[in-house]
Amino acid sequence: MRRADRLFQIVQHLRGGRLVTARMLGERLEVSERTIYRDIADLQSTGVPIDGEAGVGYLMREGYDLPPLMFTRDEIVALVAGARMVRAFGGATMARAAEEALIKIGTVLPEAERARIARTEIHTPDGFMSEAVRNAIDAIERAIEKRDVLGLDYSDEAGHATQREVRPLGLWFWGRVWTLVAWCELRDDFRAFRIDRIAEFRPAGRNFRPERGKTLADFYRQMELRERSRPA
Repeated sequence: MRRADRLFQIVQHLRGGRLVTARMLGERLEVSERTIYRDIADLQSTGVPIDGEAGVGYLMREGYDLPPLMFTRDEIVALVAGARMVRAFGGATMARAAEEALIKIGTVLPEAERARIARTEIHTPDGFMSEAVRNAIDAIERAIEKRDVLGLDYSDEAGHATQREVRPLGLWFWGRVWTLVAWCELRDDFRAFRIDRIAEFRPAGRNFRPERGKTLADFYRQMELRERSRPA
């Protein structure tokens, strides 16, 4: 969980005048009590009216609320369009999260701005992404975050089946087609794998650490050099 998200959650847990201990907050947010103490001190320093002390507990005075979200018309259009694109072309978990995010944003927007969400006439087609591909996108995204080496059963453009072990680095969307950018341990180089051509994938049972020359930033640099070397 990002620190900004954790601070937001602390404020939510302290609503209603309840006395909440650092231990309780730490257990709910899966961090240490020391982290909670530091976060509470930072919130207090920014003016959030939290009373209490370490070893006793904390509560927030009634009447405090987070400032309402304010978006411009263009920002609302961008949020709605992005959420609908993720719903149409993203992973299953991504699609649900996008819908939930729009609902949460709508609940805190002023009424006039909330109506703009419903009036945004930007739509995306459904039916292009199979459930298998959607689930694969979600699972691979989690593997990227955890730095899990993956074993792939993959078929190339000619239909030749191969087995690879790869370090998943990033997902690229090309319009109806997702690709996995990875370091291929078989080829000892970067490779891009179309998600819809991965017949099966599984954790290889080990993690990887970023190594010089094998990171996503290195891949980008390699692509940039290739572009520069192309004849005009």
